[in-house]
Amino acid sequence: MRISGETMEKDAVRIAEGIYWVGYADKHRGLHCNPYLIVEGEEAVLIDGGNRDDFSTVMLKILRTGVEPAQITRLIYQHYDPDLCGSLPQFESIINTKELRIISHRENNVFIHYYSARTQKLDYRDLGGYYDFATGRRLEFYGIPYCHQPGSFVTYDTQTKTLFSSDLFGSFDSRWELMLELGDACKECLNPEECPGRLGTCPLKGIVEFHRTIMTSDRALTLALDTIETLDIERVAPQHGSVVTTKDDAAAIIRHLRAIEHVGIDSVLSGELQ
Repeated sequence: MRISGETMEKDAVRIAEGIYWVGYADKHRGLHCNPYLIVEGEEAVLIDGGNRDDFSTVMLKILRTGVEPAQITRLIYQHYDPDLCGSLPQFESIINTKELRIISHRENNVFIHYYSARTQKLDYRDLGGYYDFATGRRLEFYGIPYCHQPGSFVTYDTQTKTLFSSDLFGSFDSRWELMLELGDACKECLNPEECPGRLGTCPLKGIVEFHRTIMTSDRALTLALDTIETLDIERVAPQHGSVVTTKDDAAAIIRHLRAIEHVGIDSVLSGELQ
């Protein structure tokens, strides 16, 4: 599904029932950052809200969904990098409710505290590994340690079977589209370095390179993939890169990620990266 650049520049994009992409392009760094808003009844949850400079872009998109700031009762941060957490003080100020809580991991909260000490921070493990909206809609949390930080985790919406995958499924692609739909040639591809469909721009190559560089080790990436493969995933919403729109596409990408050798520190130890 193609969405015009003008639409993405101004408006939120609905990717599933009650789920909106409210992201932006970090043009100076070649990354596309993807905050997501989940709206359920009178409540809203924001996942990986974004950096300080792009707060106005994200907030305007949120408002255009019809959500009032005070409806956002939870901010979920799946790790603590500034491209996720930099706008936290602005969100606190505009939401301005005592009901607001931050959900993350204890290892992350140590650092999130330096963005703001104002809002109470919760460890998802102390919540039983889930968060329920008043309607009963449930978000489940699963740890993927060291992908790419000790407290990294993913969030799974049980209602739409959407996985908010943090840095997993991220990409360095320069030719970016919000929705990634792999063709048959990409699904059957065994080596992104040699495109069987001669597509010119390989959507898998940027994903593979991102994981080889950003993830910390072979074992950390393998553990993360083992974890998410236990879930029934219909779509994947990563923090960088494109939304993976089908179960088959997600499976094809996982197959390529499992084939990567010498991830992170293992590339240094193998002598591949000096």
